[in-house]
Amino acid sequence: MRLADLPSVDRVLQDARLARAIARHGRELVVDELRGELEARRALLKAGGAVDASAGAIVGALLERLETLARPSLRRVYNLSGTVLHTNLGRAPLPAAAAEAAALSLREPANLEYDLAEGERGERDEHLEGLLCRLSGAAAATAVNNNAGAVLLALHALAAGREVIVSRGEMVEIGGSFRIPEIVEASGCRLREVGTTNRTHLRDYERAIGPHTAAILKVHASNYAVVGFTASPAENLLARLAHERKLPFVNDLGSGSLADLTRWGLPPEPTPGEALRAGADLVTFSGDKLLGGPQAGLAAGRADLVEKLRRDPLKRALRLDKARIAALESVLRLYLDPERLPERLPALRLLTRPQAEIAALAERLRPVLREYCGALGAVSVEPCASQVGSGSLPVDRLPSAALRIAPAAAGPKAAQIARRLRELPVPVIARVHEDAVWLDLRCLEDEAGFAAQLRGLALDPRA
Repeated sequence: MRLADLPSVDRVLQDARLARAIARHGRELVVDELRGELEARRALLKAGGAVDASAGAIVGALLERLETLARPSLRRVYNLSGTVLHTNLGRAPLPAAAAEAAALSLREPANLEYDLAEGERGERDEHLEGLLCRLSGAAAATAVNNNAGAVLLALHALAAGREVIVSRGEMVEIGGSFRIPEIVEASGCRLREVGTTNRTHLRDYERAIGPHTAAILKVHASNYAVVGFTASPAENLLARLAHERKLPFVNDLGSGSLADLTRWGLPPEPTPGEALRAGADLVTFSGDKLLGGPQAGLAAGRADLVEKLRRDPLKRALRLDKARIAALESVLRLYLDPERLPERLPALRLLTRPQAEIAALAERLRPVLREYCGALGAVSVEPCASQVGSGSLPVDRLPSAALRIAPAAAGPKAAQIARRLRELPVPVIARVHEDAVWLDLRCLEDEAGFAAQLRGLALDPRA
């Protein structure tokens, strides 16, 4: 085949199918991608490869290119991984009301920094501060983009250029390889480590305090647990020491649930209110983990300290946009009615979902999955254990149920089956364990939609 055999751009554009493509994508993009497709075939011909030069083949490839371009990169998925608050999947799913509030704030102008009563410039923290203070008992509160940002801002505002004391047992690494020592360094503070990995005593803090000390920082070990021969001073004793030495005591709670989780049968997690009552001057915590809201970092505590955070130049760089403020305000309002919180807050609803309900769902879906997946392997319903995720309650597991696909001997491997599940119209995120695919159904609420698209497994030409 010769290069001259390739059709021209104008000739290919005469195909009737491209009229619909142009109406959808615009002529400029269609022509640009067509030229790219022709150039790719021209390069293959020059390299001696076999090329289908027919206009029909070129149009077919072009339409596939256009569909790929039109598909959003950020897509909805089914989280059947067994991790409820999955960092890589966006952590807590928002309540519908919160998502609608965020969407409305984006569609229309909003009083983000406008005081409606006075008719002048306002402060964006005012939309959240009253609720945060009521729910935590703090005197003041502010919000930034995530909890790492809240810790960074607090240290920069309260201790830049001076020392911050942290126990060696609290040198945590959080998601994305961000580490507490690096955050302290980035804030402009000097880290003063005390104690050992497993045991830190009050006297270690006492000996470390000097003329350059600016704060004591406690970091909640939210994504790991140290057990055995361990020791750490009670928070009220640390707070008393800090106050005797005229130092602020900052407590980074990590997840920071606003409600007592034991009320719904979940393991305990420290709340901002408890930390403040124990003597913390400032607490920081996440908005998108156990709290169940959008990504945010919250700081609450003494009014004078919060005001220092607001005046710090970093505050503007880390502040929340109007969509997340709207969503977070909507979520915080749900906490005013704790009796109905599990049914209205998706994160809590999924975390407290009974195993019997999940197992019944698995039994209903097993014949559907078996129908479309039979050639790939045996399908069974198995008990399993979900994890909370995002560094929350790291050693606790939630009894759940899963659909398990054990690959057929002559069929694709477990990793290949998992890949094909991710290629469905709504990608399914499963877990591969011991050469089998596990679909933990704790987070599946769209039963009909999930079942309807499973036929895509049978239609796959690789089946």
